[in-house]
Amino acid sequence: MPRALTMIDLFAGCGGMSLGFEGEGYRSIMAVEFDAHAAATYVANRPHMEGKVFCQDIADVPTAEIPKADLVIGGPPCQGFSNLGSKDVNDPRNKLWKEYLRFVNEADPKVFVLENVDRFRRSSEFDLLLREADGGLLKNYVLEHALLVASDYGVAQRRPRTIVIGTRRDIVDEHPKMGPITPPKPTHARVPDLLGLKEWETVRSRIYDLPWDVQVTDLPTKEVKTIFDKPIPGPFTGLEIHVGRNPVPMSLQRYAHIHPGGGRHHLPDELLSPCWRNKPKGTTDVMGRMRWDAPSPTIRTEFFKPEKGRYLHPQWNPALHPRWNPDEPSNSVNRPITHLEAALLQDFPREYKWYGTKVSIARQIGNAVPVGLARAIAFHVKSELESRGH
Repeated sequence: MPRALTMIDLFAGCGGMSLGFEGEGYRSIMAVEFDAHAAATYVANRPHMEGKVFCQDIADVPTAEIPKADLVIGGPPCQGFSNLGSKDVNDPRNKLWKEYLRFVNEADPKVFVLENVDRFRRSSEFDLLLREADGGLLKNYVLEHALLVASDYGVAQRRPRTIVIGTRRDIVDEHPKMGPITPPKPTHARVPDLLGLKEWETVRSRIYDLPWDVQVTDLPTKEVKTIFDKPIPGPFTGLEIHVGRNPVPMSLQRYAHIHPGGGRHHLPDELLSPCWRNKPKGTTDVMGRMRWDAPSPTIRTEFFKPEKGRYLHPQWNPALHPRWNPDEPSNSVNRPITHLEAALLQDFPREYKWYGTKVSIARQIGNAVPVGLARAIAFHVKSELESRGH
């Protein structure tokens, strides 16, 4: 049997991208993640990586410590590019992709995959990245890029991401007719067609069988362990992270008025906050409710706050909305999604182990690359390398 392709995961987070690539047979040999809670989660699910995860600023990792690898993957922090972030072109987080290139230079991978938010493709930093392939740090690579939406690759979530794939020039030169590896074509669509595309996965397919009534609002008490020189509670897994919040009465009244697909614009005037009343347009996802039979919106780091987006559980009382499916149960679930529901919408397995506080685990989940999207890219890259004899 051929050996497993080796990979380095940069800005690895809790391991969503690694998990997708591991599902296609890749083996992680090094990871870098600054946040100790996320790094602890990464190691907990990969015992063979103990001692191989660098929990520190990527700029402080010595070049001499970077091994050769078949693949380098990772998503430099995106807050500076995000529509929800600072939108500051000088945000220092926007420069971390240059550290990514340092690793590529030293590891000399056959392929690298860089992931970021959709807005990255419209940034000046992205233009600089492309120029590096023209005699710069990436002169040995041919770059291809595209905007991929996770729901088009079997993820029950509409999450747009910029994907850049770099193929080493010697591999391209060996097979000039095949060219460099391009991002994968969609495998799913809202409406399947004769080309063999499957139908989008839905929120129902991921979370319908979980308990709807969630009374627990805190993680269970666990031993606090010293990991990466920091005290971190865990691990937590499965229903242990199926935890909710304690909404105030006003919030519960608001939740009850929002039908699937609806949002703050469907609230009666007496339940509108002053800021919503003074801003009648825009922010349609705020205080929104998901739909059972559609993908979820992007799962962000504060998915537990409906004030931040369309994060209300999709189950709703049809009596309040005549167009709702009468075959659905009549009870409403007036709460935001739980940590477990968010993790499942990100395609993490239920048995995945999490380390950290309630807030830090939410941040890990929201910052992760959807596992299904990563796996689709991994399958495509591996197939393309095999077709080129690698």
